[in-house]
Amino acid sequence: QLVESGGDLVQAGGSLRLSCAATGSIFTVNDMAWYRHSPGKRRELVARITSGGSTVYADSVKGRFTISRDNAKNTVYLQMNSLISEDTDVYYCNADVISYSDYPSSYAYWGQGTQVTVSS
Repeated sequence: QLVESGGDLVQAGGSLRLSCAATGSIFTVNDMAWYRHSPGKRRELVARITSGGSTVYADSVKGRFTISRDNAKNTVYLQMNSLISEDTDVYYCNADVISYSDYPSSYAYWGQGTQVTVSS
């Protein structure tokens, strides 16, 4: 499963760091990503990172957000700087995981979501 943390209420211009750890009997984790979504809004890919460290960002967060990962800990991070009110949303972690029991098949897992609220 994926366990997220780090969401909070922050003022515009502030920073937050989200974390997401994949737990269980894991052989390896392929791509890891952050999405954001809340009722009435479309789900948006915020950032994605491959196991090799290649990254992709939504245009709306380029230059402000940084995705990174610690492969030894099966953990992905999202450093969010210069936050604006439009960043207010529920952020979900997503990971493509190969467990020992399912090897060599991989499955996509989702975190429980963490609320980020930016006050202006």
